[in-house]
Amino acid sequence: MNQTAFLFPGQGAQYPGMGKDFFDAFSIARQTFEEADDLLSFHLSKVIFEGPEDLLTKTQNSQVAIFVNSVAILRVLQQQFSDLNPSVCSGLSLGEYTALFASGRIEFGECLRLVYLRAQFLSEACEKTDGAMSAVLGLSSQDVEAVVHSLNPSDSVWVANYNCPGQTVISGTRDGVAAAVEALKAKGAKRIIPLQVHGAFHSGLMRSAEEKLAPAIEHANICKSTAAIVMNVPGDYVDEIHFVKENLRRQVTHSVRWEQGIRAMMKRQVELYLEIGCSRTLTGMNKKIGMAEPTISIDKVPDLDGIAELLFSYKGAR
Repeated sequence: MNQTAFLFPGQGAQYPGMGKDFFDAFSIARQTFEEADDLLSFHLSKVIFEGPEDLLTKTQNSQVAIFVNSVAILRVLQQQFSDLNPSVCSGLSLGEYTALFASGRIEFGECLRLVYLRAQFLSEACEKTDGAMSAVLGLSSQDVEAVVHSLNPSDSVWVANYNCPGQTVISGTRDGVAAAVEALKAKGAKRIIPLQVHGAFHSGLMRSAEEKLAPAIEHANICKSTAAIVMNVPGDYVDEIHFVKENLRRQVTHSVRWEQGIRAMMKRQVELYLEIGCSRTLTGMNKKIGMAEPTISIDKVPDLDGIAELLFSYKGAR
């Protein structure tokens, strides 16, 4: 494939037992989980494989777990298909860090440390602010923006995620989100789903987390790469290291423009999208965006067969 995107999931995609079949089947995956356990000085893999779910779901565990699981699967993919390399990488929220690693911009240990700090700081901010998030279905993002801005003089609610057409997420104080929900229903939203999250991610309520994380991002050893990266805050390609770091920092409190980022890749004629990690959320979003090119999710070992078949057919066509 001339143009291939590697996509990585964010918080909320986790589930107990994710990655266990890769751990059992491939030494490179087992080594990845064990390396993370050693670097973190606790048995993260036990939490990932055995749960319980409420422990895995905690922000300080789920973010690190999703990152490690995605890297383990990525390494298996690279080992099994050595000629399959990304032309561009991107990730949803937390997944942006996996995209940095996958594109060759940062080493595993240093990226793991950043993800660990991010998770800790976000967890602390959530404990202090008692925020909420809701997914708004059946309204355009412009309509959601208009409602949010009309209710936002006191900075109580924000647009957190532009996921795909007809699916936008809002975030803020419980009162702010509740007021927005009523106004959005009046505007014609088909359905509004409260999200089971720890707090108000991608909102101004996470300011303390951004401030604490900023020095670690600034001092991180992030380098240039031949693989491009599409980042959440601009929803577009970012090249300069200074702007990569700036967007990593701003992502904590700013909107995730996922749909815009996918459309930027579509404009550059990306031919294949691989969702690497737990669940199949990003694959579903790509379908709703209306993408004609294939998106393949790699969550379980049998999913590798689909990659093999695709690459075989592609080579046969040539």
